[in-house]
Amino acid sequence: MKSFGSALDIVPRYPIEGLLPEGVTKEEVLFLDIETTGLSPKNSCLYMVGCVYYKNDCWNSIQWIAENYDEELTLLTAFFEYIHDYKFLIHYNGNRFDLPYLEQKAAQYSMPYDFSRFTGVDIYRRIQGYKDILGLCDLKQKTIEEFLGIDREDPYTGGELISRYHDYVCEKDPALLDILLKHNEDDLKGMLFVVDMLAYPDIFLKPVRVMKVHANYFHDINKKRGQEVIMKLRFTAPLPKPVSFRSLGCYFSGEGIDGSLKVPLYEEELKYFYANYKDYYYLPAEDTAMHKAIAGFVDKEHRVQANASNCYTRKKSLYLPQWDVLFTPFFKREYRSKDLFFELTDEFKKSRAGFNMYAEHILSSMYQYRDE
Repeated sequence: MKSFGSALDIVPRYPIEGLLPEGVTKEEVLFLDIETTGLSPKNSCLYMVGCVYYKNDCWNSIQWIAENYDEELTLLTAFFEYIHDYKFLIHYNGNRFDLPYLEQKAAQYSMPYDFSRFTGVDIYRRIQGYKDILGLCDLKQKTIEEFLGIDREDPYTGGELISRYHDYVCEKDPALLDILLKHNEDDLKGMLFVVDMLAYPDIFLKPVRVMKVHANYFHDINKKRGQEVIMKLRFTAPLPKPVSFRSLGCYFSGEGIDGSLKVPLYEEELKYFYANYKDYYYLPAEDTAMHKAIAGFVDKEHRVQANASNCYTRKKSLYLPQWDVLFTPFFKREYRSKDLFFELTDEFKKSRAGFNMYAEHILSSMYQYRDE
């Protein structure tokens, strides 16, 4: 078995510290990638493990490669001994392949090792639900690297390297060794870039700061005049590339650490429905409901027992949409309408916390209902 290491001149833009549990430092983080001769641990060989770690103010790589098939146990032992002092793993689709493969190999050799004590993040798993928003055809690591504009020197896939590893075992050709190491090293370097992709799910999963809010008039494609609220956003991590999408009549765009969220603003008369309709009369002439404590003085000819669909009061104001009951009181156009609104009051206009909460709600709803 041979091992190789080098310092890397790559600095992720994504704040790694923001991923870590309390008490875990960047020096306890390990990026991980493995190379095998097949997908099944029972019928294939682990021939290389590569890691990236942080030391001396920079990221460094270390790689172990088995020069013969019978060095698999030696490689596993060296790897598991090395990771003893680490606590947090970052990998790409490792939950599905790398970690189970390594655990099954350890079990085959009756080695007392697993990854239960580690926390970590699978980049692939974290960004999996955002493929359509980013316009990606698939989520292979090389596809993500191309999306980010990263040029690889290594032209091979992991599958193509299997035959070259078999050749290396037989020939010990240094050129073949370079090819094998280069592929794994490019995977490791690539993860230092690809980790920046975590900024996209953070838009929907982490708090968003609203820096500025203003209303705007616009004309739609039918030249109908409308109003919208525009919120200027600030993200916790910079987006690697600009992104935008529409959903639910809202529009989101983001570039770097800044974003914009446009939400329709409605100026109309909406209805607030009382839940306890049995305590109300409906006054047909006024088209409103009134509590019996007051409406008892209204002539019986001008009142009827209220029901769920007519137990309301009407109010003309400015309203913003919501897709769950986030702010109360909430208003509707009709009783059976699924569209919910809340009033844009003067008090709410001054609430930074309220707009922060509302921006997170809109982004979450846009993602949840993006295909509707």
